[in-house]
Amino acid sequence: MFHAYPADTWLEAPKQSFPSSLSADDFKALFRGHPGGVAVVTADAGEGPVALTVSSVVSVSADPPLLIFSVSALSSASEVLSRAETVVVHLLDAHDVGLAKFGATPGADRFDQTHRWSALATGEAVYDDVRAWVRCAVIDRMEVGTSTIIAVHALESRVMRDVKAGEPSDALVYHNRSWHRLGEHSKL
Repeated sequence: MFHAYPADTWLEAPKQSFPSSLSADDFKALFRGHPGGVAVVTADAGEGPVALTVSSVVSVSADPPLLIFSVSALSSASEVLSRAETVVVHLLDAHDVGLAKFGATPGADRFDQTHRWSALATGEAVYDDVRAWVRCAVIDRMEVGTSTIIAVHALESRVMRDVKAGEPSDALVYHNRSWHRLGEHSKL
């Protein structure tokens, strides 16, 4: 059963000014060297599905099963994501790089059948043949800078390409403005 979490469970950042701050360019340079896993998020607030590629998905808790991701206000999907009650987070691997690139292409019709998708019984759009997906209920949103952090509760999932503990996989990461495959060759 889904339980809503009160808005005051978020820690609010203090409203203060700082004597200095990194420039946007310095901040981007800092994170270019920090790889992120790649996911595509789909949502529908009633007018048709939207999708976008994100590298900000983070597992927060296993019990209850919670995750977060952020969406830039500049994203064409941000308005729908600000109203959607549920989302599907597709966790991608290197076999899904085409979908990752497609979801990151400005102005693309992400449901034009370039990538096969279907609707779940509950109505959410899900891309077929991705490594894994998780259907989630939105439990909170927090405006931070020019983005929104969206917290979600995992409701159901499907794994098509399992990753066994300690075994190499074909993980997909975004690093220094390009896509990379992690596997046995990159294991340290």
